[in-house]
Amino acid sequence: MTVFAVEYVYAADSTEARNEARPAHREWLAGLAEDGAVLASGPYGDGAGALLIFKTADEAALNSILKQDPFAAAGVIAGTRITEWSPIIGVLAGLTA
Repeated sequence: MTVFAVEYVYAADSTEARNEARPAHREWLAGLAEDGAVLASGPYGDGAGALLIFKTADEAALNSILKQDPFAAAGVIAGTRITEWSPIIGVLAGLTA
């Protein structure tokens, strides 16, 4: 399994659409957290985007998951940056093989 840091950049003027999609988005994330695919997630303090930490088999599996995000369906994500990540120190340390 591989750990990925996913950064969302929200579309300008998408606050209303995000607010409408947020309950479904959080329910979707909660289900993934229960399954062990989401390790952590949350919005940036400035409201411009969010950081999500996933554990998946590979980037293809991650991309398949991200396509199911209600925020993606609502069109509120202007950009996504995916980076493979190896947590070495802290509570997430040791999650990669």
